[in-house]
Amino acid sequence: MAEQKKPQATGAWPAIRPFVNGGASGMLATCVIQPIDMIKVRIQLGQGSAATVTKNMLKNEGVAAFYKGLSAGLLRQATYSTARLGSFKILTNKAIEANDGKPLPLYQKALCGLTAGAIGATVGSPADLALIRMQADATLPAAQRRNYANAFHALHRITADEGVLALWKGAGPTVVRAMAANMGMLASYEQSSEFFRDSCGLGEASTVLVASSISGFFASACSLPFDYVKTQIQKMQPDAQGKYPYTGSLDCTMKTLKAGGPFKFYTGFPVYCVRIAPHVMMTWIFLNQIQKLEKSVGL
Repeated sequence: MAEQKKPQATGAWPAIRPFVNGGASGMLATCVIQPIDMIKVRIQLGQGSAATVTKNMLKNEGVAAFYKGLSAGLLRQATYSTARLGSFKILTNKAIEANDGKPLPLYQKALCGLTAGAIGATVGSPADLALIRMQADATLPAAQRRNYANAFHALHRITADEGVLALWKGAGPTVVRAMAANMGMLASYEQSSEFFRDSCGLGEASTVLVASSISGFFASACSLPFDYVKTQIQKMQPDAQGKYPYTGSLDCTMKTLKAGGPFKFYTGFPVYCVRIAPHVMMTWIFLNQIQKLEKSVGL
């Protein structure tokens, strides 16, 4: 007797599943990583080392301070990760179909990652702006604080006070950085998963753990040069004659390359990697678990 085929999912679910799974995994990862991210923001704002920031936050603001801006972080993942991971899955599936079902070469995965990163960053930029403002709010003088109640209140206030286009303030550099980060993250995960699963014979759990670690590393490595240039532009000060050291991102890139060589762009890489990699790893681990759960219940 011929083996009965399992019924295929029908309706809208197969189309929206990659987006739902991507958003859910990103949101779960954010819940785990949010305290680390909050400490990172305070360090960047000049409040001291990680130990000092943690001690002061616990003493002065309590445990809840570590989750300040969580609603914006979750909204960001609900938009950014939903769009980028869902788009990447759709793009790679279409590319595999065009490739007669054969595995994609690395450059095609990279192109899919670039495109998915641009889509995700464009969709997620308003929530990213709300997140940054909410996290930084407590560090401002009382008179300058915006006192957003939650992410949706922040988006409403920004739109009302500054106009709709203000929601995408600074989106250009953010999109470019996201394209680089997602090219590294998404392509390296797919490539390393295939290698360790098919060539090395690792089990599912080991493959996900190793591949997600590699993905976190390459997401950091691909995005740091863009982050470095963005930081240099943001913090530059005029000289005595009122002239700035750089006229723009391209000028900063060329002068940095000439003065310090390509490795100058990787100044502070270990710290940057510790910031970026954990969220990437947790996202892939949660995504794998969500997919296993769906499979077990027949979705």
